[in-house]
Amino acid sequence: MSETGKLFLNNIREELDKYIKDVNLEAVEKAANIILDAEAKGNRVHVTGIGKPGHVAGYIASLLSSTGVPTYELHGTEAVHGSSGQVMPGDVVIAISNSGETMELQATVQTLLANGARIISCTGNDHSTLAKESEVCLKAHENHCIHCGSTQDLLKFQNQYICRTCQKKIAELPAK
Repeated sequence: MSETGKLFLNNIREELDKYIKDVNLEAVEKAANIILDAEAKGNRVHVTGIGKPGHVAGYIASLLSSTGVPTYELHGTEAVHGSSGQVMPGDVVIAISNSGETMELQATVQTLLANGARIISCTGNDHSTLAKESEVCLKAHENHCIHCGSTQDLLKFQNQYICRTCQKKIAELPAK
């Protein structure tokens, strides 16, 4: 294997180790309970993001759906142009953003809050506007590794694992 490949894989291992060490399990459990509470009341889950986090949103929606949680991908920018009508009061929206400051997602979250949605954020910045507007923030830590691609790629990777941890917690908690 090339030296670049080894550096990349070593960094991924380090990132997973940091994630395992730093994950806020209380926040994960709170997010899981928000989702289970909504599901018990007949509400649904939507997952959204802009750019690469939007692609992660599709994956997370599919993952949660496979566990029996009614989950849908919500297009991050279309929501402010009418698609937010699919989000009913009490529905949960998992909003994914690397910075937590993406203007398009901020507009989407404001629209969703006006609809009565409950927001769970998944971001690399737990002091961001998105984190502050959410009921719970699932934080991914930032990394500036020169051997592993962009910081956004790492945050995307971490966001997937944070949401998968939440999905596992949902699976182990009793239905409400």
